[in-house]
Amino acid sequence: MDVNMKNSPISAQNDAEESRHWLINKRFCLPIALVILLWLPSSREVTLQVLADAYFQVAVFVYVSLALYYMVTLRIAPERIKRFMHERPIFEVGVAAMLGALPGCGGAIIVVTQYTKGVSSFGAVVAVLTSTMGDAAFLLLTQSPVDGLTVMLIGVVIGTLTGWVVNRLHNYQPALTSQNQQPGFADETCHKGSVFHNKISSISTHFWTLVWLPSLILAVLMAFQVDVAALLNIKPSSLALIGASLALSCAILWSLTSSGAAYCEIMSEEKVNPPVHWYKKAALDTQFVLAWVVVAFLCFELALLWLELDLVSVFNSLGGWVVAMAVVIGFVPGCGPQIVVTTLYLNGALPFSAQLGNAISNDGDALFPAIALAPKAALLATLYSAIPAFVVGYGYYLLFEI
Repeated sequence: MDVNMKNSPISAQNDAEESRHWLINKRFCLPIALVILLWLPSSREVTLQVLADAYFQVAVFVYVSLALYYMVTLRIAPERIKRFMHERPIFEVGVAAMLGALPGCGGAIIVVTQYTKGVSSFGAVVAVLTSTMGDAAFLLLTQSPVDGLTVMLIGVVIGTLTGWVVNRLHNYQPALTSQNQQPGFADETCHKGSVFHNKISSISTHFWTLVWLPSLILAVLMAFQVDVAALLNIKPSSLALIGASLALSCAILWSLTSSGAAYCEIMSEEKVNPPVHWYKKAALDTQFVLAWVVVAFLCFELALLWLELDLVSVFNSLGGWVVAMAVVIGFVPGCGPQIVVTTLYLNGALPFSAQLGNAISNDGDALFPAIALAPKAALLATLYSAIPAFVVGYGYYLLFEI
């Protein structure tokens, strides 16, 4: 019986499909590029340092903040939030804006899903997409808490005001279809897990369970300018090699946790099948953030190394156009490009006005279910959120940066 099942056409088709996914997994581009850069003598030192910095300066703190955040938020049933918004429509837009301001995309996805079922108003969708900055919020909060909290507060205020105005002028409601009423539709089109991918997800969880505490101790000591290499009686290059090895391991695990065939499997965080455990969600999302931070760091450093470009000077030379550039990047669905913008801001390459404009215009992963279930509404909401993004971004630029 088992032999027959193995040789069945369905099994053969599944094997062929799995093999095809291996060949078209675009996530493999990152670890392959890292191996090549480490192999080339001209880029080896820079790549090692980038990987070590991305791990010790970003990934460790992101994992701890994600773990604490998910421990709390995953205990709050989404149904309670949905019921509260449904029973108190007068607070709906403000609550939606606050949900969007929460780091990550969970709150925004709740509001968008409710809208596609005909429960939430269109203004609530605009509010949540205006206030959210997705996983980039974790990066900004861990690296620059004051800036992160400032962006979140501004996002809530602007999102609430924009949502109220939209509800007054154009509370667009699409006709409900059977597709709209399938809550899992959008997620399933972007994430098709397999037994192998689930095993890699488990390995990622165990990996972070083992390394987070010693890594955090080292990262905190480094943040306080302690000579960790001397403390451990090793060479600084050996410490960098440890960090780079751990970062490369994360990049490889990230590339293997999904088929990497669909656009949203590269640009968005992993979907975790219920029941959702905080430690698994924290591990997978940390790897996603780390992957995009490494991409941003490498673009920054390799541009300086190979092209002799000072990106800070390049972006400064653009003047006010840099704000428009950041806002337009915010239109790209998913959190990956937005993490790049935030990384460039933290490295001093972009002004705060550009970070602010991008935070308001970017919709994170919440745009994926909106596009799948209500494409016209998704387009309208993106266009409406662009208006406050340009106004606030350029307002800050003209008032404080010229």
